[in-house]
Amino acid sequence: MKTTITTLAIIVSIASSFAQETETKKDTTRVNFKNTELILVQKPDHNEFEDDFPMDDTLNTPKEEDRPEAHWSGVDFGFGLNMNNAFGTNFNDNAYWENDPAKSTVWNLNIVEHKFNIAREYFGITTGLGFNFTSVAFNDNYILNSTSDSLYAFSDTVLTYSKNKLKASYLTVPLLLEFNTNMDADKSFYFATGVVGGIRMTSKIKRKGELDGKEFVQKEKGTYSLNPFKLDAAVRMGYGSFGVFANYSLLPLFDTKKTVEVYPLTFGLSMNF
Repeated sequence: MKTTITTLAIIVSIASSFAQETETKKDTTRVNFKNTELILVQKPDHNEFEDDFPMDDTLNTPKEEDRPEAHWSGVDFGFGLNMNNAFGTNFNDNAYWENDPAKSTVWNLNIVEHKFNIAREYFGITTGLGFNFTSVAFNDNYILNSTSDSLYAFSDTVLTYSKNKLKASYLTVPLLLEFNTNMDADKSFYFATGVVGGIRMTSKIKRKGELDGKEFVQKEKGTYSLNPFKLDAAVRMGYGSFGVFANYSLLPLFDTKKTVEVYPLTFGLSMNF
C-alpha cells in the first residue's frame, strides 16, 4: 500500500514539474512543458478561410455574352397591305378592303424573349411575348357596318375624313427557328423564321375630319367581326440590333361568314434590345 501511494506521488510530482501551465481558449489548447509549448487546435466544422476570402465561382457561371440571346425583344415599325385569297390586292365587289398601305401602320412592342439553344448560339428556337398594334386605313370615306350576318362598308356622302382607320391590338407569342453567324448577338447576322400567334385585345374605328371649319374626331369601339385570333408566317433578318421583318397572315382578318377573305401582309424595320 505504501509502495502504491509513493508511486502515485512520484508521478504527480513529475507531471507537475513538466506541465507548468495549461491554457484552454475556445478551440485552442496550450500546454507548457518547461521550455516547450504544445498547441492543440480543434479543426473547425467549416473552412474559415472561405469565410474570410470567398472563392470566386465565376468560372462555373456562363459569361453574359455567352448566354442565349434572341432577336425578338425590341420594337418593330412598318406598314400593312390587305391581300385576297389569291395573293392579290384587288377585292372587286368589296373595294373597301383595298386599303392605303402608306397610312396603314403596324407597331410591334416585343417585351420578353427566350432562346432555347440547339447548336450553341448558332441555331435555336426563339419564343417570347409581345404586343401588336395594327391600323388599317381605308382609301375612301367608308363607314364600316357590322351586323349579325354580314360585314360591309358604304361611303359617307356628307363628311370627308382625313383619317379613317380600323385599329386593333393583339397579345402575341412567337415560335421561331433562329440562325446566327456569331456567338455574340451584337456582332451577328441573324435569320429567323416561323410563326407568331396572337389574341385580339381591343378594336375600334377612328375617324378624323373637318366640318364647318372645325376639326372633329370620332371613335367607335367594337369587334367589327374581327377574328379573335391571328397566326402569321414570320421572317426576321438583320445584323446586331437592327433588321427587317415581314409577316403574312395565315388566318383571315375577319369572320369569313360575313365578308370575303382578307389576309394582311405587314413589313418594316426592327430594332432589337
